[in-house]
Amino acid sequence: MFSENKKGTNIELAQHEQLEYAQARIRQKKNLYRHFVLFLIGSVFLFLLNKVLKYGETYDWAQWVILVWLFLWVVHAVNVFVFNEFMGRDWERAQREKLVVKQQQKISQVEKEYGTASVDDLNSKQKSE
Repeated sequence: MFSENKKGTNIELAQHEQLEYAQARIRQKKNLYRHFVLFLIGSVFLFLLNKVLKYGETYDWAQWVILVWLFLWVVHAVNVFVFNEFMGRDWERAQREKLVVKQQQKISQVEKEYGTASVDDLNSKQKSE
């Protein structure tokens, strides 16, 4: 009864990866939209504080704060929509594979230096000493 395989409970690894990637992208876009709404509300507040309430009216500081904040939001948007395409899932996979190859090369180099003993054998020898 408990060992039976239920339909729909087994998701293939590729489908699972796609689902995780989709969730991460949704989270990125959701955070970008939240940032935009916060930017709009904050900009209105800063403008009202500077112009209507005349806080620091001798210098129009609110427009500079809003401009810097807008620049930061544009950087955030570029990161979500542009750089994610260049440095997205495929780029991460390629980087991971490069690091695995480097690690395998280092392991084989160590095995050559110390003879035919594997790295696990060397680790067990070090622990026993």
